[in-house]
Amino acid sequence: MAGGSLREQVYQQLRDEILNGRVSPRERLTEPKLSKAFEVSRTPVREALSRLLSDGLVERTDFGYAVVVPSLAALRDLYELRITLELRGIARAIENPQVQHDRALLGAELARWQEMRDVVPDPDPSFVVLDEGFHRALSQASGNGQLTDALVTVNQKIRAVRMHDFIEDERITATIDEHLEILELVLAERLGEALTALHRHVGESLEVVMERASHAMARMALAG
Repeated sequence: MAGGSLREQVYQQLRDEILNGRVSPRERLTEPKLSKAFEVSRTPVREALSRLLSDGLVERTDFGYAVVVPSLAALRDLYELRITLELRGIARAIENPQVQHDRALLGAELARWQEMRDVVPDPDPSFVVLDEGFHRALSQASGNGQLTDALVTVNQKIRAVRMHDFIEDERITATIDEHLEILELVLAERLGEALTALHRHVGESLEVVMERASHAMARMALAG
């Protein structure tokens, strides 16, 4: 395998493990440890860590690197931005009648969440990836790719905390029901009601969201 391909492979695999919550925020990420795990020399590992540092997914520590976990203050700012980006997708369609949602995309998403309602997944932190997929599709369907890219970036930054919000049956079933409600309202072109439902879903009260985040971060501190 060519050197460039090897560097890219290590980067993509490590990035995927971080974004999907398979790397604990308390885990030490060192070149020797990762080189052994990936069965490669230190050079591609060093370059992968450098790129992840630039991505904002890891930070330097006394022992090497660790997954970045936002402070509560930073988390508040990111959640506020997330809510703004989430609502903008539907709001722009309300403001401009020429903006039409992609019905095929939303229909496929509706079918996906209907299947999950029929066979509810077990509570698992990885459910956050499915949740992000819904919000990405909903934003993408409104037609502004830059808006969707910004939302994806914000969600990646808060994923390490949000993933701990999906460890109870009640949260899983509520999320599925709320997603279906939002999709059905948008497809019915009841955009005002859809906007209200989406606002309620992502956290009408930022303080409630922050309370969830605080509990999630407490769980993370105990996880290790």
